[in-house]
Amino acid sequence: MKEIFGIINKEILSEFRTKSSLATVGLFIVTTITIIGIGIGNEQINAQISGGLLWVVMFFSSMVGLSKIFIQEEERGTSMFLLIQANSSYIYFGKLIYNTILSIVINIITILLFLFFINQVRINSWDVFILAMLLSSIGLAAATTIISALISKAGSKNALFPVLAFPVLLPLVFIGISLTIDSIEGISLAKASNYLNMLVAYSGINVILSYFLFDYIWQE
Repeated sequence: MKEIFGIINKEILSEFRTKSSLATVGLFIVTTITIIGIGIGNEQINAQISGGLLWVVMFFSSMVGLSKIFIQEEERGTSMFLLIQANSSYIYFGKLIYNTILSIVINIITILLFLFFINQVRINSWDVFILAMLLSSIGLAAATTIISALISKAGSKNALFPVLAFPVLLPLVFIGISLTIDSIEGISLAKASNYLNMLVAYSGINVILSYFLFDYIWQE
């Protein structure tokens, strides 16, 4: 746990020193939501459109903010030092936990700004909505962490990341949009339990498979 928290602490200190990820993501979120708000104007939008628009912003915000977790190690030339200093499994879980925290922060900012600027949207089932967003944030972090490790040594990292991430994240996005629409329409927690269980299973499968594959990916 000491080594895992050391990795997390390194990532937090690095982020607060440069502020590159949060600043870039924040600017992207504000710009995107502002454009959506201008485009919608005074038009009334239903739950399906609201859920879809929110997830468009969340998905691409994740592509901007969560992709750097391993890519930046290659860009800074610190990957070899990290490999020497810590066991690969500690590196994976440290990066995963940090990416999960970052994913939750990004999605909270996205949701708050979306609900503020697109004030027509009303959430009727906050318990379902909060659980869906929390589990979706964990799922986004679980998938993007291993994808970032996979492409960290590739040439065109920024272009390759969304291409690889989209098919992996498609089940998560589909379930997340469905739960978002249901929470706007006012579904009960019991009726949403199947989809929520799917999000838990998605994150669990991603973490388990990534744990077994990470040592090979990181060493090679």
